[in-house]
Order: sequence, then C-alpha cells, then structure tokens
Amino acid sequence: MKTKKELINNWINKAEKDLLSAEHELSFSSAVTESVCFHCQQAVEKYLKAYLVFLDIPFTKTHEIGELITKCEEKDGEISALKEEADKLTDYAIEVRYPDDWFEPSLEEAKDAFKIAKKIKEFILNRIIFRNE
Repeated sequence: MKTKKELINNWINKAEKDLLSAEHELSFSSAVTESVCFHCQQAVEKYLKAYLVFLDIPFTKTHEIGELITKCEEKDGEISALKEEADKLTDYAIEVRYPDDWFEPSLEEAKDAFKIAKKIKEFILNRIIFRNE
C-alpha cells in the first residue's frame, strides 16, 4: 500500500502532466481549445485530490471542482476565495468530450482555464508541506 506522501505525489504528478498537455496545446496557433480546457479541469481536480489526501479528508470519485473545494474548506477556509473561479472548470470534465453536450470554448476561455489551473496549482503546492523528510 502506498504511503500518504507517495499518494499525494502521484496525484500531483498526474496533475502536472495534465497541465503540461494544456500548455503544449496552447503553444499551437490552431490550439484545440476543448483539449486545453479538459486538461485544465483534470489538473485542478487532481491537485485538489492531492490536497484532500494531505488534509486527511476522504473523497469520492467526482469531477465537481466546487464539491472538492467544499471538502477542503473543512480544514482550510482560505481556499474559499478560489471556489467560484475554479468551479468554472467543472463543465470541461464532460461537456467538451462528448458530442451530445459538446461546445467549443474560445481561445480566450482556454487561456483563462489555464490561468485558473495555474492559480490552483500554486495555492495547493504552497500548502502541501511534508514533515520529517
């Protein structure tokens, strides 16, 4: 069984890959904006799950950013300031992936999603501190 630190690092590593995928896609003049937004949502979801593990707060499988932040608020009220902005990414978990709900975000929306994801990353990584390393 993985240690808490290993589990946190695994969530963070997966989040980093999602954020890197979004960044790479944004570097193209013909960026696939739904891919950027999807990967930003995935990154934020994974950073939040890493933080929940760090805070010893159990969670269920969900793509709802607001729900994950609500759980974090149990032990970190300061994260509330990011909730409304970050929850905008929730729709990108499903709606951009399937033709039934599909819509194509603008380049500006994709860039905004990337900024939000980087803000969440910074907030969480500044809080996850391993003791006795």
